[in-house]
Amino acid sequence: MPVLREEYGAAFCILNGENAADGVGITPRLAEQLLAAGADVITLGNHTWRRSEIGQYLERSDRVIRPANLSVASPGRGLAVRPASDGTLVAVLNVLGSLFLDPARSMWELVDDLVEEARRETGIVIVDVHAEATSEKVALARWLDGRATAVIGTHTHVQTADARVLPDGTAAITDAGMTGPHDSVIGVTADLAIRRMRTGMPVRFEVAEDGVRLEGAVVTCDPATGRATAIEPVRVPWP
Repeated sequence: MPVLREEYGAAFCILNGENAADGVGITPRLAEQLLAAGADVITLGNHTWRRSEIGQYLERSDRVIRPANLSVASPGRGLAVRPASDGTLVAVLNVLGSLFLDPARSMWELVDDLVEEARRETGIVIVDVHAEATSEKVALARWLDGRATAVIGTHTHVQTADARVLPDGTAAITDAGMTGPHDSVIGVTADLAIRRMRTGMPVRFEVAEDGVRLEGAVVTCDPATGRATAIEPVRVPWP
């Protein structure tokens, strides 16, 4: 991460870290390691609660956030505001799509209020929409065009070829991709995933090891207005 931040001149780095712990969930120790490596904010997703120890950590963390439309009774928050390396404030918010993920509330019920809350502190607002359906991600980006700096899709583990800046200045990509082993079925050892699909029988998944690469996107914006000027997909093979 430090090398890539320097190469791209990245003033702020956001990671979706919900599968950092052997392919599912995240632990406090791993979250701290990712932050120490150069992440400014970590977002999560539908596997937020797969590691029981994360709850207390999210209660006190202001840099690791979970989808805002999970239950209001659950620990953590869905919005973080942190300074970039040049001191500019950046707001990051995290929402979960509805198809196959069944959040406690629809993201549409609260995303406008979240964006408005963020914009009271800064014009740079980044939305991580963790969703199965491309339609939900595209629709949210169009809805927030001109109000969010970027709407970045996560969850499907496959980087999409639709990075663009929308007419009113919001950068968007349907899915930023997967940092992990691409010689696999979305990170799982291929033989095991195929066996479960072919037989319908329970199979204990294992994280694959080969074809590791980092994927994401670099967004360029005007710090004075928060409007994006460019978005570039990133695919970096692991040494």
